[in-house]
Amino acid sequence: MLYYLFRFLEDFGVPGSAMWGFISFRSLLALMLALVISAWFGEYFIKWMKRHHISEVQRDVSIDPFGVNKVGVPSMGGIIIIVSVLVPVLLLGRLRNIYMILMIATTVWFGLLGFADDYIKIFRRNKEGLAGRYKILGQVIAGLAVGLTLYLSPDVRIRENVETQSVNNTTMVVHKSDPVKSTKTTIPFVKNNNLDYAELMSFAGKHKQAAGWILFVIVTIFVITAVSNGANLHDGMDGMAAGNSAIICFALGVLAYVSSHIQWAGYLNIMFIPGSQELVVFICALIGALVGFLWYNAFPAQVFMGDTGSLTIGGIIGVLAIIIHKELLLPILCFIFFVESLSVILQTSYFKLGKRKGRKQRVFKRTPIHDNFRVLPSQLDPECRYIFGSWPRGAWHESKITVRFWITTILLAAATIITLKIR
Repeated sequence: MLYYLFRFLEDFGVPGSAMWGFISFRSLLALMLALVISAWFGEYFIKWMKRHHISEVQRDVSIDPFGVNKVGVPSMGGIIIIVSVLVPVLLLGRLRNIYMILMIATTVWFGLLGFADDYIKIFRRNKEGLAGRYKILGQVIAGLAVGLTLYLSPDVRIRENVETQSVNNTTMVVHKSDPVKSTKTTIPFVKNNNLDYAELMSFAGKHKQAAGWILFVIVTIFVITAVSNGANLHDGMDGMAAGNSAIICFALGVLAYVSSHIQWAGYLNIMFIPGSQELVVFICALIGALVGFLWYNAFPAQVFMGDTGSLTIGGIIGVLAIIIHKELLLPILCFIFFVESLSVILQTSYFKLGKRKGRKQRVFKRTPIHDNFRVLPSQLDPECRYIFGSWPRGAWHESKITVRFWITTILLAAATIITLKIR
């Protein structure tokens, strides 16, 4: 809203109004505003929740070797994050930009999905929350909507990067002059780093382009569902999900910026995506909201983000990666989320296999994997066989686990950005 107001005032020569045309100015302003809103609104939200005795049914404190009691801590703190993102975005963003519209819709949709899950947990005292099939259905619908929007919208176009040889045998990268609809995406560690989904469907003959878009929509659904669930599982310790998500979003912000800047896109030999610069404003608002949320969510937490926050953050990360054609970098950038999900799948499958054979067995001491690091040997079931029962030997405090996961994610974020040069 303010963007359009000041661009209008620019026509009348109002001093300072031209600044609102710069992405850097609006992005940093969005970050600061989101951080302030998150810190200010968070205090009132927490007080209101405590005054009305609204908190999630917490698990038994006895499973924590350090005896940290979290009973009575308010949940649904994701509302703080969502409000802190939407207000700066609505004020500072270009609301007619298709990518901005998609991100706002994604935030609202996943926020409602997570809110329904938290509502059942808190007000109906059902620890299981929203049934898994409904949660998956909501994620699939979101993925389908995003994929079809990117396919059908005339505003979603790219300018493909093309390598050419100069007269001095120096390789130069230029971009095709006309933006086009494309099923191409970036693939890491490959010199000619564009992968075309349509080429993967070449067996469809003359229909390979349509088949490529179908594959793109399927990949979109899978990516959004997987990342959203991974972020949801990752939210289990004070400050962990918020801190790691802020780091991941920073890396996505760098990728979005270079993809929207034709000189940087040419230098890095990646496709140029006109209009994607508005994503930087959104990402900065999200980073500010997450950092402000950490003011209250760092150990010992005064509020939990709940599924309202974790599902929303995961959905946003998935959609951002799809829009900037960097979804194949997510296994590196979101490796922590991937490991969390994989640990649960392995644990459940291995336990069920042993149950059919009449024996108790587990892969890890506890899952998701972050819980494996805070289990003492005395807490293990002596009748159960563990593959990694002695790793690690002692129990780590959750604040140490959280910081070490942050450090790991920083390394992964750096590695993700470096893939633009390592081919």
